[in-house]
Amino acid sequence: MCGIVGAFSFRDSSFRVSERYLTPMRDAMAHRGPDGWGNWISSDGRVGLGHRRLSIIDLSDDAAQPMSNEDGSLWVVFNGEIYNHAAIRTELEQLGGHRWKTDHSDTEVILHAFETWGIDCIQKFRGMFAFALWDVHKRQLWLIRDRIGVKPLYYSLHHGRITFASEIKALLQDPEQPREVSPEAFYHYLSFLTSPAPQTLFAGIHKLAGGTWLRIDDDGQVREQRYWDVWDHTEPLVGVGEAEIAERILSELRTAVKLRKVSDVPVGVFLSGGIDSSTNAALFSEGESRPIQTFSIGYQGDYKSYRNELDYARKMAKVVGAEHRERLLTQDDLIRFLPEMIHLQDEPIADPVCVPVYYVSKLARDHGVIVCQVGEGADELFCGYPMWKLKLQLQRANDLPVPLALKRAGLAGLRLLGGGRSLPYEWLRRGTSELPVFWGGAEAFNEAEKQHLLSPSLRKQLNGLTSWDTLLPIRRRFEDQAWDRSHLNWMSYVDLNVRLPELLLMRVDKMAMGVSLEGRVPFLDHKFVELAMSIPAAVKIGNGQLKSILKKSVRGLIPDEMIDRKKQGFGVPVHEWFLGKLGAYAEQQISDFCRRTDFLDRSAVDALMRRRRASQVWYLLNFVLWWKHYVASEALNLPEGFATETPVQSLLDGAVCSS
Repeated sequence: MCGIVGAFSFRDSSFRVSERYLTPMRDAMAHRGPDGWGNWISSDGRVGLGHRRLSIIDLSDDAAQPMSNEDGSLWVVFNGEIYNHAAIRTELEQLGGHRWKTDHSDTEVILHAFETWGIDCIQKFRGMFAFALWDVHKRQLWLIRDRIGVKPLYYSLHHGRITFASEIKALLQDPEQPREVSPEAFYHYLSFLTSPAPQTLFAGIHKLAGGTWLRIDDDGQVREQRYWDVWDHTEPLVGVGEAEIAERILSELRTAVKLRKVSDVPVGVFLSGGIDSSTNAALFSEGESRPIQTFSIGYQGDYKSYRNELDYARKMAKVVGAEHRERLLTQDDLIRFLPEMIHLQDEPIADPVCVPVYYVSKLARDHGVIVCQVGEGADELFCGYPMWKLKLQLQRANDLPVPLALKRAGLAGLRLLGGGRSLPYEWLRRGTSELPVFWGGAEAFNEAEKQHLLSPSLRKQLNGLTSWDTLLPIRRRFEDQAWDRSHLNWMSYVDLNVRLPELLLMRVDKMAMGVSLEGRVPFLDHKFVELAMSIPAAVKIGNGQLKSILKKSVRGLIPDEMIDRKKQGFGVPVHEWFLGKLGAYAEQQISDFCRRTDFLDRSAVDALMRRRRASQVWYLLNFVLWWKHYVASEALNLPEGFATETPVQSLLDGAVCSS
C-alpha cells in the first residue's frame, strides 16, 4: 500500500508539471510511504506521476514506482495489492511478448496485463487497488478504483488540468486548488457521516466511486464507466440447502484470508473477540508454524455506553495460540489525537471509531507488524446489526395495505404532538412517499433535523434537496439489476455503495496509513461479496437470527461462546466522555464556528448541546475542526496542557499474552 499522485495538463493549457510542483503533493502523503519515493515527468511537462512507497510485495528497488513497461509506452503509479498477481503473471509469461524486470512485483503485472488485455485487465485482478496509468501513444490517463472501494482515489479538474491523489491533502498542495466547502456535500454529510461519491466536502474535488474507471483524453474529455456491479456476478442460491451454503461461505472466506496472507513483511490481525475478527484470526492461523500476532483496544474505566471486549479477545487469542497485545485508551488519548485525526481524515469521517482504529494500528506498527487483517463487511453482507432488524420490521409494517390517507393522518398527528423531527415521523414520511425506510447503516440527522439545524441562508440555498437524491441512482441500479429485490438486499447494496467504501473503509485506510500500516479486508473480497449477495435473504437471517448462515458456517471453527454472545460493535464511550473535558472543548469549538460562519443555526445547535446528544455533537465537532484545519487553515488548539503532556497509557499498553 502506498500513496499516489499526479497531474495531466490538457492540450490547450499552458501549464507544465515540474518537480517543484509535484514533489510537495507527493510528500504531503509521506506517512503512506516511508520506504521510498519517486517522480516521473514527461519530457514535454504535460504529465507527472509521483509515488510514496510502503514496501510489502517485492521489496527490491526494481519494484519502485513510478514504473514503466519495457519500452516506456506505459507508466503506472499504484496503491494497494493484487493478491492473485502470481497467477496472472504465469498466464502472461505463457502468452509471451513481455520482458520482466522484477521478480514478483504486482505493479509490473498491472503494466503487462494492460498491454495484453487493455482496460479489461482489471476484471482479472483480485485485490484492493487504486492506480493511475498513462498511455504515452494514445495520450490517455486512466484512473481506476477497486470494485468495493477499499482504496481511495480523489481527483480535481481545474485550470486546464486534472490532478489526482490517494489523499485530498496532496491535491491541496496545488496553489490553484480552491479550498471551499460544498454545501450539497455538507448536507449529505449530516445524513451519512461522510460525503457519498463522487462528492467530497471540498467543492471541486471528487472521489472516484468503487468499481469505476475514469479515462481522460488529451483534449480534456472525461469518460467515466462503472466496470463492476455485484448484481452482474451473482448466481442465486435458490433451492440450495443451508449446509451447502454454509460450506461454500467458509470455503470462499478461507480463500480470501489465505490470499491476504501473501506478504514479504509481517502480517497480523485486529481482534475484538466478535464473530468476524475471531473468524479472521482462526483462518489466518491455519497452516502457520509460528504464533500469529493479534491486537486489541479497550478503554480505562467502566462505561454504560460501551463495555470492553478484551476478555473475549484474550480467549480467542488463546484458542489460536496468538501472541496477543492490547492497549487501554482514555479520554485524554482521544483529545490529544484530535488534531492528527482531522489531518489524516482529509474530509470529515464522523465515526468516533477512527480513534481506536488509529491506536490499534499504531500498536501493531510499534511491534513490527506492517499489514493487518480487519473484519469490516460481514455485518453488511449478513445482517449483523440489531438496528437492521428493526428497520426490516418497520419496512414490512409499511408494506401492509394501510390506506395512504391514514398514513398522512399519522404524519399530521405527529406534527401536532411536536414530533415532526422525530425518527418515527421520518420513517412514516418515507413510507408515505413510497421510499425505502432504510437509507443507510449510519444516519446522523434525518431530513427534518437537518432543515432545523441549517442556517436560514443555507436552507434557502439547498431548498428542495434531500439525501434521497444521492441514493436514487443506487436505487435505480438495484431495481434494474438485483436478482432479488428484497428489503435486506437493498440494505446490503446501499451500504456496499455508500457506508462501507466512504465511511468504514476510509476510517481504516486513513487511520492505519497514518502510521504506515496496511489494512486488508477478507470479508470484502469481491468473490466473497458476490457469493454473499447470491444467498437468499431468508437464509441470512433464518428464524430471525442475525447473521444466521454466517454463524452456521463458522461454528466449529471458533468457540460457540464467540458466536452466541450478544452483538457488540467496535465502539467508543463518547457519551460519557462528552460529560467531561471533551464536552467543554466541543462546545467551545462549535460555538466559535457558529459565530464566524453561516452554516448552522446557532439556536438549534445550542439546543442540541443542551440535550447532550453526544453522537450528534461529535458529528458537528468533526466538521468544525475539519473546516478550521483545511478551509480556514488554522491551527487546532487543544485545551491547555494537552499538547505537551505525555499520553496516558495503561499498564497493559504493549503487554504480551502468549499462549
